[in-house]
Amino acid sequence: MRHIARKRFGQHFLSDKPMLGDIVDAIGPTVADFMVEIGPGLGAMTVPLLAQLSHLTVIELDRDLAVRLKQNNKITVIEADVLKVDFQAIAASGEARQMRVVGNLPYNISSPILFHLLDVAHLVKDQHFMLQKEVIDRMVAKPSTSDYGRLSVMLQWRYEMQSLFNVPPECFDPPPRVMSAIVRMAPRPEPAALDVARLSEIVKVAFSQRRKLMRHTLGKWLEEKQFSGQFDTQRRAEEVPVSEYVALAQNFA
Repeated sequence: MRHIARKRFGQHFLSDKPMLGDIVDAIGPTVADFMVEIGPGLGAMTVPLLAQLSHLTVIELDRDLAVRLKQNNKITVIEADVLKVDFQAIAASGEARQMRVVGNLPYNISSPILFHLLDVAHLVKDQHFMLQKEVIDRMVAKPSTSDYGRLSVMLQWRYEMQSLFNVPPECFDPPPRVMSAIVRMAPRPEPAALDVARLSEIVKVAFSQRRKLMRHTLGKWLEEKQFSGQFDTQRRAEEVPVSEYVALAQNFA
């Protein structure tokens, strides 16, 4: 029976075989890898991945799709909402191997998934995701550009990231209304030590009114926190590089 894509799950199934080949080549799976796929769907990417892996763990919320996947003894199926999945526990099952995480992420919850995975970056070798192109543009954006924002800072502090190539709507069934793209995320081996919640709070306040100088937002917040260090708030949030936000978060320690 043909599976009908479910809008509530944000399902758009990749169906273009040449594009699938390009994506799997970019991931470069090997037989020794401990790989986790988020949202395998109909298995379009699962099948070519398994051709080069000894085993694959998948996370699938759709019960009907999970039933299909469970028929393959080379697949461990975690039937759950990815935002509620304990990736620490998954990593513990990998026999000391770092996780490689891949997936066609649902467009409606892509950012929450990325932040959920941020907590286990130290257990991850790399991540390859298909997302809306505009989301990836924000992830890899440089300072003083319109795409640079909270997502840019929070992810670039922890990952080296690269936008690899675009995936047009016609590669999917049903076609989404947006351009997609593939991103590679490699956790930094020695990230700056800081309080992640503090960095998140700083960046959220800074970008709350991005068109205004930060003295109206972050400057007032720093005064309330009785911050005694130095930080130039006579700039807009998008003009401040990741390293300065990181240094500010560290100075609160």
